[in-house]
Amino acid sequence: MSDEQGWFYVRNGETVGPISLSQLVDAIPTVDGPNTLIYGPGHSDWTEARHVHAIASRLTHQHAPPKPPKRRVADEIDYEIHGEDMQFVEVTLDPEEVVIAEAGAMMYMTDGIRMRTVFGDASRETGFLGKLAAAGKRMITGESLFLTTFGAESARQEQVAFGAPYPGQIIPMHIDELGGELICQKDSFLCAARGVEIGIAFQKRIGAALFGGEGFIMQRIRGDGIAFVHAGGAIQKRELEAGETLRLDTGCLVALQPSVRYDIERAGGIKTMMFGGEGIFVATLTGPGTVWLQSLPFSRLAGRIAGQFARGRGEGSVLGGVANLFEQ
Repeated sequence: MSDEQGWFYVRNGETVGPISLSQLVDAIPTVDGPNTLIYGPGHSDWTEARHVHAIASRLTHQHAPPKPPKRRVADEIDYEIHGEDMQFVEVTLDPEEVVIAEAGAMMYMTDGIRMRTVFGDASRETGFLGKLAAAGKRMITGESLFLTTFGAESARQEQVAFGAPYPGQIIPMHIDELGGELICQKDSFLCAARGVEIGIAFQKRIGAALFGGEGFIMQRIRGDGIAFVHAGGAIQKRELEAGETLRLDTGCLVALQPSVRYDIERAGGIKTMMFGGEGIFVATLTGPGTVWLQSLPFSRLAGRIAGQFARGRGEGSVLGGVANLFEQ
């Protein structure tokens, strides 16, 4: 809009002007607001500012009241992560605050914490059918049908701690700062503030569904609170620009924002696929968005341990191989 000159307005019975249109728009709220009498190009008499479209639209845009803040749903919990390779997270709860966790994740808790087992989704109060549906979704992901809640029921702060299931790191995810939603591998969720919803996310692409390492189903975390995700080994957080693509081992993906496209492609030619040692398929992540990667997927760790046990039978003894013959 042009900043035309020759505008006037009335303040305390006196005419002020001539001024530009921008100066007039800035002055009107300090006089009588939309009821301020104005005069300018294209007008034959004094008119209230609210009746002049060119001015009223700018006043509405400039001085619209701010939107009320959205009510927070999740509890605001405090936490501290301890350890280097085998970490645990200690959560401090104010009275009446609650944290939800996978069954068996608790390490210790103070005397004022009350533990309850919840069937289905602990983040919402639903009827039996709702809880049954939530429990069914958890069963599909390979998790327990139950979640455990830990609530502070004393008049003081209480602590509860949750340990990592295997060597790696615990990542605090502020879901509200990540757009309210996060997709992660199905066994990475450790615990979260009450109000955070733990659901399932289906891979839309058939290639990712069949060969994606993490399978057809991943976990979807929604809400406006903090959730804690565990991953193996060292963690790398990467910001992908729009159109930027990253290729990685399918098991090394920990979490990604929904804006990141996840797909699967062949690792290379037939020889590379069969003898390269990196698997037949690799995952491709295409931005924009944030992704989290792990250096030691649990499947790789378990495979190395199982292989070591298989090779180690009878080690350290000359008769070990002979003894194995009698075990057939």
